[in-house]
Formats: sequence, structure tokens, C-alpha cells
Amino acid sequence: MSNVRAYNSPLREEKARETREAILAALFELMDSASAADEISTEAIAQKAGVQRRTVFRHFTTKDDLLAAFWPWLNARIGVSATPKNLKEIVGGPRQAFPRFDTHEAAIRASLHSRTGREMRIGTVANRRANFARALAPAIASLPPAEAEKVESLAHLLFSASAWEVLKDYGGLTGTQAGETASWALEVILSAVTSGHSPADVASQMEISNED
Repeated sequence: MSNVRAYNSPLREEKARETREAILAALFELMDSASAADEISTEAIAQKAGVQRRTVFRHFTTKDDLLAAFWPWLNARIGVSATPKNLKEIVGGPRQAFPRFDTHEAAIRASLHSRTGREMRIGTVANRRANFARALAPAIASLPPAEAEKVESLAHLLFSASAWEVLKDYGGLTGTQAGETASWALEVILSAVTSGHSPADVASQMEISNED
């Protein structure tokens, strides 16, 4: 009997992973095509995933748990780092992410403007702040707290889907152009708070810190 359980366990685990992926993919497809993302229900997600509603709740106890899991999953699907580990990843983040946002534009916009999307993103804020604070620390450690807070806030803004959207809609830029613009702005800001260094010097410092 124990041998049967041991043999079946990997199969069950794989099935559970497949089901979880199907649920997250279903939410993505609904957000990518829904005209009103706030109307996405657990029933709709279950139907799209081809599972029972109770199955969704077996994998995600509440809808909040599902939403909290979705944003990191979406970033991974797009190929965007949601947890920058150093200055280089923050500064280069928009260049990498914004063109990819273009390929999933409906879902990204839904995450910005729907209640479902806002709830999803709010759940990641605390972790995001902690990651940005650690990554920015080498550049802003010597600043007064109020100024360091300003730099962190601007980094959050410029490396965000909101910046991507504003630069596209108001600046008339493509995702690629928006990414270049936001990354350039981050370089300028960091050079301004790193006395005596140009944006190129800051980029060089980032390379050195990564090697360390």
C-alpha cells in the first residue's frame, strides 16, 4: 500500500501543478479579453480552466490568494522580474519589461484599471517596496531619509506598468521607446544623487556592484 502511495504521489503533484497553472492561465485569458475585468468571477475562471469551482478553492483558499499569486505568475510569463535584486535590474527593468507589456496590453491595462487588477497588485506592494529598498541601498544610503524616500518613490513609478501606460498614451511612444525613456530617467536621477558622477558612471558602478 505504501508503495502505491509513493508511486502515485509524483503523479498527483504534477496534476496539482497542471491544475494550478490552468487556473492562473484562465484568469490571464479572461483579463486579456474581458471588456469588464471586474466582472471576472470564480465561476468564470473555473469554467475557463475546465475545472469545478470547488477545485479553484482547493488551490487558492480565497480569491485574494488567487489574485496575490497571479501577478508574480504573469510577470514570470511575460519574462519580467518582479523582484529586482540590484541597481542594474531596477534601471534596466523598464527597457526589458515595457516592450513585453505591449504584447499583453489588454491584461496589463486591466490590471491597472479594474478592481480585480488593483486588488491583485496591492497584495504585492509590501514585498516590492522591500526589494526596491534593498536594490537601491548602495546608491542612496548616504542621502537624508526624506531624499532617499523620494528616489525610491520615483524608482517605483518609473519601473511600473503605470509609467508604461502614461508614456504610451500621453507621450505617443511604443513600449520599446517608453522603456528606453523610463530607464534613461532612472539613470539621470541616480546620477543626480550620486555626487560628481554622470549616468555613464552610475551604469559602470552598477556593473562593478554586480560583479561583487
